[in-house]
Amino acid sequence: EYAADELMSDREIVLCGVRKSGSTLRKAADELKCDHEIVQIAVQQDGCSLQFAANELKSDRELVRVAVQQDGRALEYAADELMSDREIVLCGVRKCGSTLRKAADELKSDHEIVLAAVQSYGYAMEYAADELMSDREIVLCGVRKCGSTLRKAADELKSDREIVLAAVQSYGYAMEYAAHELKSDWGFVMECVKKNGMSLFYAADELKSDREIVLAAIKNNRRALQFAADELRLDLR
Repeated sequence: EYAADELMSDREIVLCGVRKSGSTLRKAADELKCDHEIVQIAVQQDGCSLQFAANELKSDRELVRVAVQQDGRALEYAADELMSDREIVLCGVRKCGSTLRKAADELKSDHEIVLAAVQSYGYAMEYAADELMSDREIVLCGVRKCGSTLRKAADELKSDREIVLAAVQSYGYAMEYAAHELKSDWGFVMECVKKNGMSLFYAADELKSDREIVLAAIKNNRRALQFAADELRLDLR
């Protein structure tokens, strides 16, 4: 990293550098960023050093596979044509689910790929094809990790008690996206506020006046008191 620029054209020095730290490929002379051996050693050491490789090597399937196996985030730097390569994308999203956003559209509809991405990173559900938002397995996995993704779920799953409860446990304000009938369901709202008191914010108004529900909410999180009906809030303060 700190060697004089003229030494960055010296193959032996650069090779030694990337063996110790793949990211030093960034400083290499352009002609060495085209050198397959140097780039392969760099990405074996640090997958994300793929970003510094010459463009033609970002299209090299085997090189990209090595990079992605080392660090899923390397998928971000691969050539666009490899975003349709199922094996490479699957490898990438297993390690770093957010890279699903780079996948070709047909792979965003692939159940196995999307599930792997969501298992790695719940918010990856945001990048999945709409038709998979009716897939209970994917949605349940997603909301357990990132409750706010409930907003992407199909309407019928927003009425699914297990899914909504999982979302609320992860993120109290996910109650906003629950079906109206669940927000008015005394028993269900009680379950929710026990898991996450902040879910009281999106409960039906009549339940914000319910002393038992409000007490359960503030037992979980004292800050939930701010969402109680005025008269109850003043009484419990």
